[in-house]
Amino acid sequence: MSRTAYTPSLPGLGAVDEDLDTVINWGAGADSSAYLAKMLTDPEAHGINLDRTAVLYMATGSEWPETRLLADEFMLPLLRENGVRFVQLARNGHLQADGFTILDDSRRPERLIARGPWTQWDDQESVGTVPQVAGTRKCSLWAKGDGDWWLKQAFGGRPFRQIMGFNADEEGRRFGDQVTSRMPGRTGEFPLIDWGWDRQRCEAYLLERFGVHSPKSYCTFCCFSASMGSLPARMERMRSHPDITGEVLRLEYTAMSLNPNAKLYGRKTLLEMFDPAQPRDRACLEAFERELETPWALYHVRRLFLLTEDGRRRPVKRSTERVDLGRPDQLAERLISISERHGVDVEHDRTFGRARAWVRRRGSQWPMAEEFFATAPARVINKQDGSFDEEWDALLCGAGQLPLP
Repeated sequence: MSRTAYTPSLPGLGAVDEDLDTVINWGAGADSSAYLAKMLTDPEAHGINLDRTAVLYMATGSEWPETRLLADEFMLPLLRENGVRFVQLARNGHLQADGFTILDDSRRPERLIARGPWTQWDDQESVGTVPQVAGTRKCSLWAKGDGDWWLKQAFGGRPFRQIMGFNADEEGRRFGDQVTSRMPGRTGEFPLIDWGWDRQRCEAYLLERFGVHSPKSYCTFCCFSASMGSLPARMERMRSHPDITGEVLRLEYTAMSLNPNAKLYGRKTLLEMFDPAQPRDRACLEAFERELETPWALYHVRRLFLLTEDGRRRPVKRSTERVDLGRPDQLAERLISISERHGVDVEHDRTFGRARAWVRRRGSQWPMAEEFFATAPARVINKQDGSFDEEWDALLCGAGQLPLP
């Protein structure tokens, strides 16, 4: 059952809004902010009727402090001055069926609301993973794309246009949007691409307009910022916020405890990018060490790499079970002792505390399986994909396992 929450005193909720025909997606970053600021100099000249328009923001929960500060200082006053309807949404839980909360729906917004009941960070941390560089931006789709829920409610199938803030360097994203859009009545528009405004042009406009530089907007734990050639700027930002960086390092370290391949930047970890000999880097590493001063758990992790009947690779299945709680040193010593008695390979990170004992390493050809025990900060929930045990038994024919510590 959906547990969607509403704020009943605000306008436009719970019913089709017949006066609305345009939605502007705003991610609080330089691109969409440049479009909004430019458009609001003369809405009619840009084909916008503000009485029939809403600006839509999905709260990811992990915006950088300066992004929120710039939004509150410059963009929200602009929305208030022009009486722009501003709708802020957030998810209620991991599943779409958990519903959404409307955090605010107003023509006089006071602040950018940082987070709602459930965030992308909550989603990643609870299952022990990080965003993946390869493939589509599933994290962004999870956090922002499901604003479609509100659009379906607001328009009820009526024709409307949705204005996206992709810049002129992102023509591929326009094509992807046109290919994947399935919402009845929706027409996507991409004014920055049509204007030829790339990221540099957007940032220059905001600097000229407001007198401050607007850095790129992305989640604190985003991996795509590095893949787009802005890694040096990202690292400088992280050094300026060591406490936030400590949290991100913990997220990656926990994910890698349960999956050695879960590096934030594909082939490279965030952790190895910091040099403890450098004072600013050391501050980030010290913050990370403080983040590890938390209850730890011993986890039993299994994965299945299976094929379809016609030989294609199926999505990997995982089972994660919390076996015990304790201090990292105690759990590691116990796991190492039991592993040595059973002749099981064990790895121990003496610097930060993780221990991992391999019961079964994955092979090189599908189908295959892997199984291990690992210690990690106790942030990950028990989770098992459907029919996992049956398929595990079918593949391994009841092969023996390391006794639970």
